[in-house]
Amino acid sequence: MLSDFKSVHFIGIGGTAMASAAVAMQERGYTVTGSDQQVIYPPMSTFLASRGIEVRAGYSESNLAHKPDLVVIGNAISRGNPEAEFVLDHKLRYCSLPELLKECFIRGKKSLVVTGTHGKTTTTSLLAWVFETAGLNPSFLIGGIPSNFGQGARFTDSDWFVLEGDEYDTAFFDKRSKFVHYLPEVGIINNLEMDHADIFGSLADIQLSFQRFIQLIPRNGLLLGNGDEPNLVKLLGARHCPVKRFGLGESNDIRGSGLVLRPDGSEFQFGDTRFSLPLFGEFNVRNALAVAACARHCGVTDAHIQRAFTTFQGIQRRMELRGEVRGIAVVDDFGHHPTAIRETIRALRVRFPSRRIWAVFEPRSNTTRRNLFQTELVDALERADRIVVAEVARLEQLPPQDRLNPEKLMQDLRLAGRPAAYLPTVDAIVDHVIAGAESGDVICVFSNGGFGGIHDRLLKQLAV
Repeated sequence: MLSDFKSVHFIGIGGTAMASAAVAMQERGYTVTGSDQQVIYPPMSTFLASRGIEVRAGYSESNLAHKPDLVVIGNAISRGNPEAEFVLDHKLRYCSLPELLKECFIRGKKSLVVTGTHGKTTTTSLLAWVFETAGLNPSFLIGGIPSNFGQGARFTDSDWFVLEGDEYDTAFFDKRSKFVHYLPEVGIINNLEMDHADIFGSLADIQLSFQRFIQLIPRNGLLLGNGDEPNLVKLLGARHCPVKRFGLGESNDIRGSGLVLRPDGSEFQFGDTRFSLPLFGEFNVRNALAVAACARHCGVTDAHIQRAFTTFQGIQRRMELRGEVRGIAVVDDFGHHPTAIRETIRALRVRFPSRRIWAVFEPRSNTTRRNLFQTELVDALERADRIVVAEVARLEQLPPQDRLNPEKLMQDLRLAGRPAAYLPTVDAIVDHVIAGAESGDVICVFSNGGFGGIHDRLLKQLAV
């Protein structure tokens, strides 16, 4: 596809995957340029600078004056972006990042794609580390930063490519899910729930997208599906490829049993082998079971799997302990869906037994800003002992009938016997938490954004 090309420009180069792909293209001999918003931050800014790739701050038609041979347009770019408009006006060759990955990095490799509403990043990171520990030097693309690797993407000469398969749309010109581009040889579906309400109108729409993914698995491949997930049942009857159900229920083909959940990790039995790992809660046991099943299928030994489990260091922003001051722990978690919040709180109960749990939640995703999960958020958050909810982000952009009702959320949580506060600013939240926190408390911050640097601010104030 790119044999006659010499130059590539990335619109939105500051993202983890975009920056990693840009550097990989440069290493293959292409002249690479890129642009992003007014400023991008470490680690991607320093990563690009260390490779000599200049990032042009701000989007401008002048960034494309050299008429690159190919323009890669990021997922966050929409019509109206001056560079996207220039590409269309001048009929420049363009593609999405998933298309570039498919043609330049995945084709010809054995692609292992991890999908599902929850647990993708943890499962993909753990799977990549298993293959790394086994000496297979895999390429990987992960929507987070695994601590073992220190980066979210890597492109190698290995036959193996481990990918986090995001169901979000590909680009403004391709509304299919990203994972349809990833040529899956093995597909893992952890679970399936309603999410991304800005692009999916219903659960049935999401199921259709996953059905399309399943249709891409070849007859010599494998579909591993969570047999404990009711929303997946009708999708696991595929006959064009082998299908194995994994889970904790007795009816699964691949079953984890004998669970032991401890403050220092988890154990489970899979066939004749007992595995242990430094992750917490039943949810992560199921993730690890999927990893072990996939690795075994690909020829990795149980000894290598266990060695990787033992040395796995987790992922940044996934139940990450940011610090502990005066006996008060501050935990960062990316959870922004009621199920993820609920399961994280359950896991925190295991990791920090007998300690009081605070849930500080920022409703900023396109789903949780809506009232789609009005009731489910109550069920998730009431599992904490103290609850603080930040101002709902960009609420004015939604029709009144679609908005999350924070007043009702507070009322329902208080009726459930949980102290809850809805506070408009990070300053107000920090003051509230500092005033009420006691030694032994665990403050878990749930957000898929920066949340105004609240973690460091809490730790700083606790130290005063």
